[in-house]
Amino acid sequence: MSELGSLPEVPILPPRRKSAIGPLHEPLFRTLWIASVVSYTGTWMQNVGAGWLMTSLTMSPLMVGLVQAVGSVAVFLVVLPAGAIADVVDRRKLLLFTQSWMVVAAAGLGVLTLAGKVTPGLLLLFTLLMGFGAVLNDPAWQAITPEIVSHQNFTAGIALNSAGFNVARAVGPALGGVVIAATSSGVAFLLNAVSFFGVIYFLYQWRRKPGRSTLQIGHMTTAMFDGFRHMRKSQEVKAVLVRSAVFSISASALPALLPLLAYPFGSQGYGLLLGFFGTGALLGAVLIPLFRRQVSADVLVAAATAVFAFTTFAGGRWQNFVLLSLTLFVAGMAWIQILAMLNVSAQTMCPGHMRARAISMYLLVLQGGMAGGAALWGAVAERVGVGVSLSYAALGLAVGILATLRFRLHPGHIRAESMGMD
Repeated sequence: MSELGSLPEVPILPPRRKSAIGPLHEPLFRTLWIASVVSYTGTWMQNVGAGWLMTSLTMSPLMVGLVQAVGSVAVFLVVLPAGAIADVVDRRKLLLFTQSWMVVAAAGLGVLTLAGKVTPGLLLLFTLLMGFGAVLNDPAWQAITPEIVSHQNFTAGIALNSAGFNVARAVGPALGGVVIAATSSGVAFLLNAVSFFGVIYFLYQWRRKPGRSTLQIGHMTTAMFDGFRHMRKSQEVKAVLVRSAVFSISASALPALLPLLAYPFGSQGYGLLLGFFGTGALLGAVLIPLFRRQVSADVLVAAATAVFAFTTFAGGRWQNFVLLSLTLFVAGMAWIQILAMLNVSAQTMCPGHMRARAISMYLLVLQGGMAGGAALWGAVAERVGVGVSLSYAALGLAVGILATLRFRLHPGHIRAESMGMD
């Protein structure tokens, strides 16, 4: 599964009449869910392997930060066309192509790593190739959610998608750390390549119903500009994009510089720290419905941002493994609260026939901010140190809370009439 495609998707409110595991009784959803969890796990192993391999090649904070940044560079180049493409072509065929692309990229990097041929530049190149596959994949991937689960189980299905992603986020990094310690990063890359085949098999077997769209591939440019016009006029869209940008730029510092914080604890320690982050995110996803019954989306995001700012600051100050693990656990809880509200708002801010284009715009801002922020904080750390860089990022997060005052989120639910193919 692509890293971008693993953005968390959680409901605003819990399903009222249906079981939380109801979607798993639907064969189509169940098969894809299991394959997705396996693929997500492989993706997190890849992330651990790339971050750790770069620290083995160089201790430059800038180069380590670029591992996260370069994977998202493709966002700036192709995410908007990717959203339009996903709205005008068969999403099943598009996803088969993007998943196969990522298999080749992960396997190629794995082979070169095992052969001892990888340099910092080559590592960044293959990370960029993985990024291209992820960016092309994600708008179509998120847009097919209403097609693989029934309307009555849609909300619970999104919750299960989030749970599966966060289970992988908890297990994958720890497993990756063990694999890297026992073998090498190259083996982790090859295992990630293998993990895509479950999703590819599902897509190959899936008999997708014919779509209702009258758009053709030649209309892609028109489709893009139609999306721009709608988004320019919508206050809901502006709120989501501004809030995503404000958060992502500063929030990228902690995950980007974590390999340097974890270096004294070895690859297993790095994997465990990411595992604590994922475990915290899993618990945070479970608690979201409870929190949403008590407070608005804006209050929840503001509070979670304040917590994430504190953990970003603390991460640069605490060198004890236990304290750092606790910090990452709390950071994961806050992270999922913020991205959940942003993601649901993004998925429901436009009508169904523009869903993939709306998601692509959201991903451009979110992942673009993450990429630019990772490079920025890596460069800052190069000059003033990791601890000071994280302190500046924490300050940026705290100041960004002020965006809540003007740009308010309006998360909702996808309407039944817009849940089919577009």
